[in-house]
Amino acid sequence: MIKIVNHSKKVLDIASKNGWSVGARYTNLRDIKTFKNIAFIDIDWKNYNFKKHLATVKEIRPTMTVARDIENIDDLKSILEEAQILEQYCEYVIVVPKAIELVNQIDMIPERYILGYSVPSKYGKTEIPPESFGNRKVHLLGGRPDVQRNLATIMNVVSADCNRFTLDAGFGDYFVGDKFIPHSKGGYENCINDSILNINKIWDGYNGQKG
Repeated sequence: MIKIVNHSKKVLDIASKNGWSVGARYTNLRDIKTFKNIAFIDIDWKNYNFKKHLATVKEIRPTMTVARDIENIDDLKSILEEAQILEQYCEYVIVVPKAIELVNQIDMIPERYILGYSVPSKYGKTEIPPESFGNRKVHLLGGRPDVQRNLATIMNVVSADCNRFTLDAGFGDYFVGDKFIPHSKGGYENCINDSILNINKIWDGYNGQKG
């Protein structure tokens, strides 16, 4: 399971040393300049610009990127057309079904695409139930690390991006496997490092097949 973080260079450095892959939004590439292999180019889904997104993917050639969210079923055709263009410049494209009409029509999205699931958070969420994704390969977008891990008992998770622990680190808290607690030593970097180590632990033994 590929674990990805999109954040500051300090966080990216710590995460990459602990086996994580690095990513960034197409709107902010500053922090990934020193990294050779970029796993993930994320989007600004609230202010999406396909031309800027495509230009970034052409330049970076990431392992994967995410297409514009399917929030309206009427946009499905155009979004799949955009995904087809994006996949010329990366290995995988993630397509995010959010329109509730897709709940029983997930197969309208070709199987060569990884399905994106927006884990419920203040930033956004996918209304379609996790069970509706069947055995399709899934990328988890954001959310708490323990919630992400629980979803992997229902969904065939192959990758996930997670930034939540960076917010808690700013308050001196770190992830211990099922919750965030104050770090005994304190310090932002200690919280980041130990959160990542504990996230790694909860994914140990997971083979990407609902377990």
